[in-house]
Amino acid sequence: MTKLLLTVPEAAQSLAISRSKLYELLASGAVRSIRIDGSRRVPLKALNDYVNALMEEAA
Repeated sequence: MTKLLLTVPEAAQSLAISRSKLYELLASGAVRSIRIDGSRRVPLKALNDYVNALMEEAA
């Protein structure tokens, strides 16, 4: 079963970037996330949306 939500380290690894860079993207709103009882989680859709936006900018 595919995970719907990733931890910050898992999401950073998926994007091949550092955790600190992902936290910058989260703070700026470039990548959306949610909090569940104090734990930050990044939906897979948020990562796909971010990558798609980068692809559109490059085109």
